[in-house]
Amino acid sequence: MIDKKLLEILVCPLCKGPLVYRAEPESLVCKAERLAFPVDDGIPVLLEEAAEPLGVEAIDALR
Repeated sequence: MIDKKLLEILVCPLCKGPLVYRAEPESLVCKAERLAFPVDDGIPVLLEEAAEPLGVEAIDALR
């Protein structure tokens, strides 16, 4: 789990929008870019090349 204070200041590296924590698989999701950035041993990997594209269903599941 990502610390809530850290999550408040982290933003998507592409659009600078907010990120949403997803527990399974552990990642930070940018809804605007439809990307999931992995969290490796508690450390967010906010690199575009590490991000996983998400479908509309995965984004809708976060609401």
